[in-house]
Amino acid sequence: MNEVIRAAADLQTLFVAEAWRFCFIGGVALQRWGEPRETIDVDATLLTGLGREDHFIDTLLRAYEARIADAAGFARTRRVLLLRAPSGVGLDIALGSLPFEESVVDRSSAFTFPPDVSLRTCSAEDLVVLKAFAAREKDWVDVDGVIIRQAGRLDWTYVRAQLGPLAELKEEPEILAELERRRTKLER
Repeated sequence: MNEVIRAAADLQTLFVAEAWRFCFIGGVALQRWGEPRETIDVDATLLTGLGREDHFIDTLLRAYEARIADAAGFARTRRVLLLRAPSGVGLDIALGSLPFEESVVDRSSAFTFPPDVSLRTCSAEDLVVLKAFAAREKDWVDVDGVIIRQAGRLDWTYVRAQLGPLAELKEEPEILAELERRRTKLER
């Protein structure tokens, strides 16, 4: 089993033991839905709500090493807790509180990675939304991979309904136009 999947499985064990709501996003979910590429970290959304983050942060910092000084302070302001698994794999844990993040977790499902590791990952549509919202060049490449691999199976009405308000909040409406351009080009 590769170290990233092993680190994700160990993190999931903690999340389940704590009865926390979560799912894996980023490169781990991309292995399921898109064109697999090497990933060096584990990205997860953990539903913490607003005002209750310290319990989650403290529990995770007892279990894992912080990757930066004042990781707790960073997590409180940036809503991402940066940890390191014992193997050295980075763990980026988004402290979810938005309705969209709750929907991502609610829509997530288990997927078995080789050799026999079941991990809860976000849906293909939610991965497209998250990657398009990030809008970095590598994220667009990942979006292309999901569009190609899931051709004809993506719920584009859902994707647009979720991404529209997020792009508006980010004040980057061109994200939707770029996604539609890529969809048109790749879903022939």
